[in-house]
Amino acid sequence: MAVGLSDHAVQLYDVAKHKLVSTFAGHTARVGSLSWNGPLLTSGGRDARIIHHDTRDPSQRLATLNGHTLEVCGLKWSPTGTMLASGGNDNLLNIWDSRYKQAGSGRRTCDTPLHRIDAHTAAVKALAWCPWQQSLLASGGGTADRCIRFWNTRTGACLDTVDTHSQVCALQWSQHDREIVSSHGFSHNQLILWKYPSMVKAAELTGHTSRVLHMAQSPDGTTVVTAAADETLRFWRIFSGAPRLSAAEKALAFESHLPLSPREALASARAIR
Repeated sequence: MAVGLSDHAVQLYDVAKHKLVSTFAGHTARVGSLSWNGPLLTSGGRDARIIHHDTRDPSQRLATLNGHTLEVCGLKWSPTGTMLASGGNDNLLNIWDSRYKQAGSGRRTCDTPLHRIDAHTAAVKALAWCPWQQSLLASGGGTADRCIRFWNTRTGACLDTVDTHSQVCALQWSQHDREIVSSHGFSHNQLILWKYPSMVKAAELTGHTSRVLHMAQSPDGTTVVTAAADETLRFWRIFSGAPRLSAAEKALAFESHLPLSPREALASARAIR
């Protein structure tokens, strides 16, 4: 388990042994976002940096991505392990291709994302890659934006925009159905289940009394756990456990979302050097 700290460090724990395994340096301000890609751990900080760490060698900083001007508050690797989405308090959404390399660059830094998107009008914390369409990304904006936007990450084109009328804090796709759930802050602190692509509301769930900051999904894809600023965790049985995607869709999802091997993940991170 990885933990980002306010003292600029990232710590890695063995959860079975309740033991600190290693500590990663590199940031100069608090670390508020993390995303895994095999043995590659990517962190985002208030220093506007994104850093790739090799969890097998804490002394090895693989690369630094400089595409934001304010805190990086959202990070999400695609299921294929080839694209990274980052959102910031600068209202930017950046899409990074791990296979992309600047021409003539021999540095361990990259300043040019594949796509730099400035459509949101507030911080972009909520990010979710579609589990059955590899190039589809959903992003959500803060209080001044309130929108969920859907992107074709191959082209950078916006496919749809939905005004939720509330701060969007987190997003989760269903593993089995064409549905997506969003969690919100001001002004209702609720969860909304949407049908995709119609974006018709299927359900609205309340219970938290403050911003619903984070969501995670159970391995079977039926339960969503939420963590809110009211200091509570809540478990919601939201999604169906029986797959409803067609056989062709399931085959496509399996073939296109095979994760990178540990060696491939690290090689892709080194490619931006």
